[in-house]
Amino acid sequence: MARCLIGCGSNLGKRREQLDLALDLIRFMPGVEMVAVSRYVETRPVGGPPGQSCYLNGACLLETDLEPHDLLGALMAVEHTLERRRDERWGERTVDLDMLLYEDLVLDTPDLTLPHPRMATRRFVLEPSAEIAADLPYPPGACTVRDLLDNISVPHPLIAVVGVPGCGASEVAVAVADATLARLVRRDVPMPMRFGVGSHDGMGIDEQPWLAAAKAWQKPLAVADWHDDPHGTVTDYWLDAIPVVAAGAIPKGSLPRFHDAFDRIARETVAPHVAILLEVSKDELRDRLAFRRREAGRHSDVFADLPGGDAVATDDAATIDREAEALFQLQQRLERRLRCPADRCPRAPKAVITIAADDLATATEEATAAVEAMV
Repeated sequence: MARCLIGCGSNLGKRREQLDLALDLIRFMPGVEMVAVSRYVETRPVGGPPGQSCYLNGACLLETDLEPHDLLGALMAVEHTLERRRDERWGERTVDLDMLLYEDLVLDTPDLTLPHPRMATRRFVLEPSAEIAADLPYPPGACTVRDLLDNISVPHPLIAVVGVPGCGASEVAVAVADATLARLVRRDVPMPMRFGVGSHDGMGIDEQPWLAAAKAWQKPLAVADWHDDPHGTVTDYWLDAIPVVAAGAIPKGSLPRFHDAFDRIARETVAPHVAILLEVSKDELRDRLAFRRREAGRHSDVFADLPGGDAVATDDAATIDREAEALFQLQQRLERRLRCPADRCPRAPKAVITIAADDLATATEEATAAVEAMV
């Protein structure tokens, strides 16, 4: 029997009655044993269309011999029975049943992602879940449900908006900080790049520009000067992105010296509690690189961290394709570093929210909702 954590919510109609009925229907499913049910908590809606009613949210812990997709189908059948409609994303619903965790399974398919991709920053999910399943493991963060709740409950959380040049991290960070009244920290020293991206051709460069950038990025995030107001800090960078990019440019013989120096800097820095990773498709990266070249000399600040915003930049298609491919590969390396196990990457955040950023407006809405849900 596998342990499975389910989140449940309702903000339309007779909320308590609908949640009780949903739990009764789950309780009598073949192959399912209800182990525990949390109390219901009332929360304001986060994201979605305006004017929604408040939610009642809760969680239940199951033991089941159903496979994950079979259990998902059974939960959707319960939603259908209670007339759940899916006309509008994040819209009102009679009942919402989300599979949050299924043992320590990590799964990513078109119709089911485990653990639930947004649970790590949602207080309305974590509080009832911790009430009944505090010690249940959360594999991506190498931690427990209780650890996730503690992670977003620190007095002054640090949220890092992370991504490759051209992902829109600066634009999203500004919008999130404005919406949540957070302190905004933007990098005032650019990431040292080779031809705009990290290179793996073995022709290295000196490590000093990378360490200079690390020192500049570290200064506003120093442990000794950390803030305690409740709104948190939002950055448009992640300090540990520097060694990810530098590894492709610094000569291998110089890497041990570089990592020792970088680690000394990083030890004095507050690590992010939450990272919001903005993922961009290769085609969109190519379009944004071309945009920077079209805007050369026009003083545009949009995607200003991309190469090509100067009059001498080439608009050769092959060059743009090569840079887009390199940025896409760098994006994959950043994600691997963000999701690195805690025993190998102790500064990696417990909570990583991945957001598709081809549409920057939608990405901004999702990032803002993720941070607002922490409160």
